Amino acid sequence: MYRKTYARINHNILTDNIKEIKKKYPEYDYYFGVVKNNAYHHGIKVVNALKAGGINYFAVSSLEEALELRKYELNTPVLILEPIEIDYIYDCINNNITITIENLKDIQNLLSLKVSYQLKIHLKLDTGMNRLGFKDKKELEQAIQLLKNSENLYLEGIYTHFATSGINDYYWDEQIKRFKDLTENIDLEQIPIIHLGRSQTLVNHPKIDMCNGIRLGIVMYGFPQNIKKDNTLKGKIRELKNNIFRKKHHISKTILSNDLKLKTAFSLHSKIISIRPITKDEFVGYNASFISKEKACVATVPIGYADGIDKKFKYVSINQQRYPIIADTMDMIMILVDNNIRVGMEVEIFGSDITIPEVTKNIGVNAYHLFNLIQNRVPRIHQVNDEEEEIKY
Repeated sequence: MYRKTYARINHNILTDNIKEIKKKYPEYDYYFGVVKNNAYHHGIKVVNALKAGGINYFAVSSLEEALELRKYELNTPVLILEPIEIDYIYDCINNNITITIENLKDIQNLLSLKVSYQLKIHLKLDTGMNRLGFKDKKELEQAIQLLKNSENLYLEGIYTHFATSGINDYYWDEQIKRFKDLTENIDLEQIPIIHLGRSQTLVNHPKIDMCNGIRLGIVMYGFPQNIKKDNTLKGKIRELKNNIFRKKHHISKTILSNDLKLKTAFSLHSKIISIRPITKDEFVGYNASFISKEKACVATVPIGYADGIDKKFKYVSINQQRYPIIADTMDMIMILVDNNIRVGMEVEIFGSDITIPEVTKNIGVNAYHLFNLIQNRVPRIHQVNDEEEEIKY
């Protein structure tokens, strides 16, 4: 690590998060850890921490991600959530990778290939997202019959993805109804894994009776998905209107808060590389965007908008003291500091002092987008107990 800018990923926190989730929601047999996009930019190495907490199935976006996962964890099954080219089927078979099938033609193509080893398949149903999945009941039934008659194509699971959260909207209930309609002539008890929901489904809704699997995404990484109650007059009026809306449309029960005790495992750090005094009325940064109102000190930190960090983050923390970001460039930010700050001091961009929820509020994005902002040129330091390992990308 040459630039002294890095993200720290605490594996113990991730393990504890999974244990907490399973303790609060023990009703499922299969807990899918969604680790697409490099485990939400935490780094795919975290799969071992998630497994230690109780994840017993992984889910990724692509075959590339599945094969990358296999470098760190060989035995736990992994589901690819998007279809793959038929040419790569044996890469899946050889690496215990489960594929998604979303139309009848792909089943027929697989059968023509006459695979000689067992291939696990999950069927994706389109219940209203209009992205992927079976929409025609007869085609779905035909696909299942073809799989039943196949010696090596094993129908292990069936699932869908909700287009909405189900909070004060009837479309979530409509998707449940569509799933039931599509599968009404299918004996779901003969299919080992049924998984319809994600993090919000877990915490905001009672368990769906037919499901024995749940896909865990952002909740694993420390976000309990609580919806804060608004006790202002405007908030109470809004809640009254929502109650009327729920009754009118027969919207199913939702749960707005939970007592999950989760922590975020991702923190971002750098170091002071330069400090310079400035006088009153001096400019700092591109376009002379900051003008000093008095004598001050400016510290330079080697992290910038190429790494995902700019002035919208507002503050950094040094020794648990906050200092404002006054200018940003592609590779560096400048902060206004006092005489207590020295070259080489560690800077927290976010972590224990400046929390992720605070940062997301300041920059106007959710946690998903924040993690995506932190580019792969920032090394990840994976912390397991007292040991650390640097992963470069």
